[in-house]
Amino acid sequence: MTQQQREILDGLLRHGPLDVGGDVTEQRAVFHEMISSVPLPGDVSAEPGELGGVPVVTVATPGADPSAAVLYFHGGAYALGSAADSVGLAADVARRVGARAVSVDYRLAPEHPFPAAIDDAVAAYRALLDQGVPASRVAFVGESAGGGLVAAALVALKETGLPQPASAAVFSPWADLTVSGHSATGKAALDPALTPEALRTRARDYLGEHDAATPLASPVLADLTGLPPLLVQVGSHEILLDDAIRLAARAAHHDVAVELQVWPEVPHVFQGFAALLDDAGQALDAAAAFIRRHWAG
Repeated sequence: MTQQQREILDGLLRHGPLDVGGDVTEQRAVFHEMISSVPLPGDVSAEPGELGGVPVVTVATPGADPSAAVLYFHGGAYALGSAADSVGLAADVARRVGARAVSVDYRLAPEHPFPAAIDDAVAAYRALLDQGVPASRVAFVGESAGGGLVAAALVALKETGLPQPASAAVFSPWADLTVSGHSATGKAALDPALTPEALRTRARDYLGEHDAATPLASPVLADLTGLPPLLVQVGSHEILLDDAIRLAARAAHHDVAVELQVWPEVPHVFQGFAALLDDAGQALDAAAAFIRRHWAG
């Protein structure tokens, strides 16, 4: 059944309307339309608010532990998507973890280039701690560009004096804005969702005048020393496969406790398709177990 599910999902993505590298205004609308077409379960609540001046959406499911929180960062190549668009996947994580997810509506490029997204991530985390949630009960989770943002924000935290969260989990992280990994071309025919050209377009929007090799923009090049335990999940049928592998290797090189899970024959952020794909549910279960294992208390 799983192989058939993978083939169905590949076809849906390959013939879908989203063009990540297309006109920003048009593709934001397409992205929102795609996401909002999937109804949320009736027991999911999504409340808009703000943390440290940054808009957020707090996502909760029944039985959530009020003492813990997942700080969630959506994907969209730093130019598309929103906290509201991420509610479905954030809720899947929150339900499995047993805590609320706070999805951060960080500023998007090209209107707000690097490092605006990182500044917003740090500000939201600082405010969450100020509300009394201990760092030992916070996990960072991000998908795609949000996964790269998680890694970059954790590096940025080292300069602020704030404590690291208990753990971080990233799904298909875009962690190299130079788009130089071998899989960018080697997996291009297999990836039904992304192209290297689209990523380079969005990288230019996000970076502005900054070099793509800037470590905070491309955390595969950063000093990851001192980061919390890290889980990296990726599909083997995506051009960001090497980003995930290199991020995990970089973390290991800098003595970070890291787990890398490569799921065969699945696409970019396959975790978002739990309703269609058994692999997605299994990956989310593994991520939740990882997060719970590293929470104190």
